[in-house]
Amino acid sequence: MHPILLRLRLGAIILTALGTLTAARADDWPQWLGPQRDGVWRETGIMEKFPAGGPPIRWRTPIGAGYAGPAVAAGRVFVTDRLLAPGARLDPNPFKRSLAEGTERVLCLSEQNGDILWKHEYPCTYEISYASGPRTTPVVHAGKVYTLGAMGHLYCLEAATGRVVWSKNLPKDYEAPPQTWGFSAHPLIDGDKLICLVGGPGSTVVAFHKDTGKELWRSLSATEQGYCPPMIYSFGGQRHLVIWHPEAVNGLDPETGRLLWSVPFRVRAGLTIATPRQEGDRLFVSSFYNGSLMLRIDARKPAAEIVWKIAGRSEQPRQTEGLHSLMVTPVWKDGHLYGVCSYGQLRCLKAETGERLWSSLAATGGKEERWATAFLVAQGDRYVLFNERGDLIFARLTPKGYEEIDKAHVLEPTNFMAAGQRQGGAVLWSHPAFANRTMYARNDREIIAVSLAAEAGR
Repeated sequence: MHPILLRLRLGAIILTALGTLTAARADDWPQWLGPQRDGVWRETGIMEKFPAGGPPIRWRTPIGAGYAGPAVAAGRVFVTDRLLAPGARLDPNPFKRSLAEGTERVLCLSEQNGDILWKHEYPCTYEISYASGPRTTPVVHAGKVYTLGAMGHLYCLEAATGRVVWSKNLPKDYEAPPQTWGFSAHPLIDGDKLICLVGGPGSTVVAFHKDTGKELWRSLSATEQGYCPPMIYSFGGQRHLVIWHPEAVNGLDPETGRLLWSVPFRVRAGLTIATPRQEGDRLFVSSFYNGSLMLRIDARKPAAEIVWKIAGRSEQPRQTEGLHSLMVTPVWKDGHLYGVCSYGQLRCLKAETGERLWSSLAATGGKEERWATAFLVAQGDRYVLFNERGDLIFARLTPKGYEEIDKAHVLEPTNFMAAGQRQGGAVLWSHPAFANRTMYARNDREIIAVSLAAEAGR
């Protein structure tokens, strides 16, 4: 072969190989809602439907109890859990804040086989409601993992070894006693800052230096800080740190903590939980008792104004008109909002007006249950849902309705905290992670890796 043709042929082979490697590159899920903190799973090569018998389980690893979802980064899976002390028992009344001794743990597992590579544990007596275990997803960044326990233990650990780099005890350091359901807002990395909801006088939100733990700034005062994760969104090219606490929705300068704007929105029982969603100059929040609020942010002033606000006569399903989210992050796509309402109704609203287009119970089990849940993650032109019954679902959500593509049961619900308040028995209230063409999900007994690679579905 002519040398020039040979070089061209070799070049084509190399480019093809590089393209194959690029197409096969796996993404991590290093924090709450994934790499871009937006609830989108961008990997390709995912199965279209489940094989007979459901998707294969790559591995199972026993762990303790908790609501915290896993994070996946650099070939490792990070998750937090809790073990009760010998002889300790949880109060059968989940709302009672009785003392329960135990140990919180940070576990690092091999992504390949689920083996526990290291663990960091510390004594932690709970005095909160729904006291199964920790709530927040770890954050993995630049060789470190950051965790926040239910009673306010904040840790920065070496991701490779579990060695403690720095730590904080938020209730002691900031006069911020745990709320009814503990510390639940997923921390946020931004530049050299770790931003956390803390509480206490003037310190509803605090930015720590991610490498040293030094406080960089603190901001806002509220009766309680709520449970909503801090989020950074750009409005008109200006970055705003959105903090939604039970008294108001706020926009801050993420570099200094300076208040840019604030809109009063008092939320019953402190239940600011569901992550706010942004599209263009608009910001959407939704709460269980108080319904939904749509804001328009004017970055030039800066200021915020109410576009619409919809609250039903109560949270009861037949008395709600819009969306009353509890813990599920809503989805905003093509001018429409999708979310799970107060009694498990998956609903579609027009983003412009808040008008409800449809409502379906198919994703959460087919009947109304108080707080019924199905987590939503976008993947290509469809959505991956994981509901509180342990069902994994592929579906399409459009203004015309809910279209289920396939469903498989992959994990048993084990948490009975809600059993006294409803008829549905055990639940599974932990957001899964999606990485390496795999779903990682946990209950109160184990964490599993479910292969969703296209080749595994054949």
